[in-house]
Amino acid sequence: MAAEHFQQAQQQDSSATKSHIVVAIIENRAKEVGLAAFDLRSASLHLSQFIETSRSYTNTTTLLHFFDPIEIIVPPSGTNLQGLAGTFGLFNRVQAKKVVLARGCFDDTKGAIMVKNLAAKEPPAFSLDGYFKQYYLCLGAAAAVLRWVENEKGVIVIHHSLQVTVNGSADHMGIDSTSLQNLEVIEPLVPAMGLLNKKYSSLFRSLNTTKTIGGSRLLRANLLQPLKDAVTVNTRLDCLVRRIQMVLINRYQMTCELFEWSSFILTLFVVFALLVSLKEELTSNEKLFFGLSKVLLKFPKDIDRVLCHFCFRQKKTVDNATDSSSTKRSQALVASIILLKEAVEVLPALAEVLKAGRSLLLNDIRESVCQLPKFKALHERIEEVIDDDVLHARAPFVARTQQCFAVKSGIDGFLDIARRAFCETSEAIHALAKKYRETLDLPNLKMPFNSKRGFYITIPEKDVHEQGLPRIFLQVTKQGKNIHCSTQELISLNIRNKEAAAECYHRTEICLEGIIDRIREDVALLTLLSESISLLDMIVNSFASMVASKDVGSYTRPEFTEDGPVAIEAGRHPVVEVLRSEQFVPNNTFLSEASNMVLVTGPNMSGKSTYLRQVALITILAHIGCFVPAHFASFRVVDHIFTRIGSGDSPEFNSSTFMTEMKETAFLLQNVTPRSLVLLDELGRATSSVDGLAIAWSCCEYLLSTKAYTIFATHMQRLVELPSLYPNVKVCHFNVEVTNGRLDFKFFLKEGHASIPHYGLLLSEVAGFPAEVIGQAKTITQKLKDKEFARITDGYSTTFPLRKEYHVAQRLLCLKVELNLARRCYTVVACSFFM
Repeated sequence: MAAEHFQQAQQQDSSATKSHIVVAIIENRAKEVGLAAFDLRSASLHLSQFIETSRSYTNTTTLLHFFDPIEIIVPPSGTNLQGLAGTFGLFNRVQAKKVVLARGCFDDTKGAIMVKNLAAKEPPAFSLDGYFKQYYLCLGAAAAVLRWVENEKGVIVIHHSLQVTVNGSADHMGIDSTSLQNLEVIEPLVPAMGLLNKKYSSLFRSLNTTKTIGGSRLLRANLLQPLKDAVTVNTRLDCLVRRIQMVLINRYQMTCELFEWSSFILTLFVVFALLVSLKEELTSNEKLFFGLSKVLLKFPKDIDRVLCHFCFRQKKTVDNATDSSSTKRSQALVASIILLKEAVEVLPALAEVLKAGRSLLLNDIRESVCQLPKFKALHERIEEVIDDDVLHARAPFVARTQQCFAVKSGIDGFLDIARRAFCETSEAIHALAKKYRETLDLPNLKMPFNSKRGFYITIPEKDVHEQGLPRIFLQVTKQGKNIHCSTQELISLNIRNKEAAAECYHRTEICLEGIIDRIREDVALLTLLSESISLLDMIVNSFASMVASKDVGSYTRPEFTEDGPVAIEAGRHPVVEVLRSEQFVPNNTFLSEASNMVLVTGPNMSGKSTYLRQVALITILAHIGCFVPAHFASFRVVDHIFTRIGSGDSPEFNSSTFMTEMKETAFLLQNVTPRSLVLLDELGRATSSVDGLAIAWSCCEYLLSTKAYTIFATHMQRLVELPSLYPNVKVCHFNVEVTNGRLDFKFFLKEGHASIPHYGLLLSEVAGFPAEVIGQAKTITQKLKDKEFARITDGYSTTFPLRKEYHVAQRLLCLKVELNLARRCYTVVACSFFM
């Protein structure tokens, strides 16, 4: 029985978390794509329009993976041979049904009118005059998807109730689908075998300890599209801790020593910082953390499900009252009212817990959601009709009973009669089960309830006599060690019980029409409530819970500067450090305007690829408002993360390993900006050594011209000569010691270039190469190494003075950032002290 309950719970969770999004896509001849995604669960519309710069349609693929649609609506390809020529090839990679609508359904003029009438709030992207001309493709897609919802689902979206958003680079960091896969943000590259590995095999799985479905979806969306707004990120971080960390005091002390300021100023700063540090939040305030965790558990897990039942109004048809789908809709609507009642009842307790919070976000939720008078009025209106003892239940028969008795008795006479019939048939079914147990000598006979079959009979196989079951049993099937069956009398009672329940649902919906109309007037309140609970769930049960479960000081609050460096002290890979049995070796990262490219060298298996992924994942965590695995971390806002990690061919697109590598690099070079973070792993290794070196060298020079922060891991020793031409290139290596002909990996990144002789040959020897092959390879390698090492040494000695000047310039730029940061912190501390 425990295994069956566990399997049923898994099926319920999977059905609750599966996608409910329908996507419409249209493309013009200029490879401009318009996409509209309609969420049937939360009644929201997401619009995107962009120009595809690569033949692989990377942006469209990323969005399809992000939305994970159940159906994709497209125009017919026959009317325009060039239209949708590229996007049609993407559908085979998405588990979704393709629906073809007439070209006239993709009418941008109708789409503009529909979005304007249905949107609860006009999106900022549409605030300009003539917006329909700029976004005509996504508006045409919106017209198609809204028409599909109206025709297929039989509902009409009410005016000013739809949440419309326009996806763009202005609000979110861009991460292409290939980078998401290489970084293992959502799913691991290799399927995990063990239970522990499965939980911690990707960043999303290791962070996903949320308690609500909305919180889990919000966490996934944030990881796929991190924020670019530093103000919003810092507001989230303030919920975790609102204190000036000691590292700021250390930085301020360094500034005072440099300019020989009075120690009295430093003392005042320390005193003010300690006063501010008393304002603790989730990571330090146990009462607030455990109080919020306990209150959030009282909210319905799928609270966001109620939105779609109040945003839609059913079409009136002749057979509406007798239609079975109408009965299911009425049942779902009653369940939504019960869920809303439970959610509103928890708001006073949530407001009481949030009083202990001091951050802007927590106070805003308490004042704008928990203490909103409209929610109190809505709660009083619900209490007038809904019974106080009614609760939302997952067990099918308990849920049916709760929904039938949701409305208080005495309000509707027909409803009371239907309830009496429902109770009589339910009691008759239980009496029938007792009768069968006694008269047929079947003491273990049970009569469970299933939402599809109704009541049915289960008998253990061991209790069946040799002559078999009596003839009264029908529809006999065997499942496991039990026999499932029914009888003519039970079938008749089931029909009567189902009809009585359907009548209860129908009369209950009539009694709730007043409340439903009242809710639809302020449907935006439900959206606000759902989004607030999801955000709190993500911050408390994911971010704060992760920090609380780690050692003190192992995770720290990241800082954000306008044009400062990317500085990570003792950073660690957030996923690998959990999977490794031994202690993870932390490493530092520093990128600035004066040193915007780092070349990382080292033997195979020394940790280069892990280091690249580590930097990217720490950057993503910082941009979603979460603490990062480091002792100190400072970032400038990154607008896009580009990666070229891993190797492998693509038979689906008839691309070899090298061609796949070149396509990904071409996409990177075409879209990189000065504020991008670029991570390249062994570029050019899949072709000849001469061509590979030439491609890698030219790519480095191009990236240096863009001023993007770049980390380049390579085995090509000639690339370490770049600092002789470009002083803003820094060379680092992973420390490896050779002991008795074996490599001792330290996994520690050190500055400078180190020549480890024959590390490839040493690994080949461990793999089992013949001794004569290894010996000949060593002779050839040594001759090449001598010439190359001499050239590198001459280049370093020639450019050493210039590199020292760049080092001084780098320190001055960092000092400028530190002074600005110290000035802001001093202002905040002083204001907090005098307030």
